[in-house]
Amino acid sequence: MCGRYTLAQTAERIAAAFDVADVPSMPPRYNIAPTQPIPVVRSHPQTHDRQCTLLYWGLIPSWSQDPAIGAKMINARAETVPEKPSFRTAFRKRRCLVIADGFYEWHQVDRKKQPYYFCTEDHQPFGFAGLWEHWESAEGDTIESCTIITTTANDVLQPIHDRMPVILQPTDYDFWLDPTVQDSDRLQSLLQPIDQLPLIRYPVSSVVNSPKNDSPDCIEAIE
Repeated sequence: MCGRYTLAQTAERIAAAFDVADVPSMPPRYNIAPTQPIPVVRSHPQTHDRQCTLLYWGLIPSWSQDPAIGAKMINARAETVPEKPSFRTAFRKRRCLVIADGFYEWHQVDRKKQPYYFCTEDHQPFGFAGLWEHWESAEGDTIESCTIITTTANDVLQPIHDRMPVILQPTDYDFWLDPTVQDSDRLQSLLQPIDQLPLIRYPVSSVVNSPKNDSPDCIEAIE
């Protein structure tokens, strides 16, 4: 699964990497956790232009009676996402890119879980494959939410964890974001463990275990 990640990029670098005009103002984040607002790139529902906006992390299906279900929907499995009722409509019509520059996974060692950080050497931003949804209550309150798609681990992740977030190549961004594309087989073919992005990994302090901690200490390497 992917339950924590980072984004400590400038608005200018995000705009250039994802070809968006406006990026919401936000501080550097070193421990982004579920149920928080997170920046995503999606196709604007009306104009179809790329937009960067903040969505709630934890997808709330439009038919759900209780928005609290979103806390259990932070990830969608690549293998089942086209068929699972919670995600299949969003997979066809509402795909997005979740902007990140690193993420964490935990490795079980005896009775202890050791956190590891994954990023590129130059900390370049990249896009997780995501889905978004629009939910409205009976009273008219609305929440726009999203989930991150995961797949099997690549060689860098495999020693630590058996799953990883799907990281899309920039050349696939347009296809993934295009709401008129509904070829499930071709879309699903993009949801593979990435090998083209040179990820590195290193152990970090257990300070990252608490979402209350959100500072550069979270990504500091330890021996």
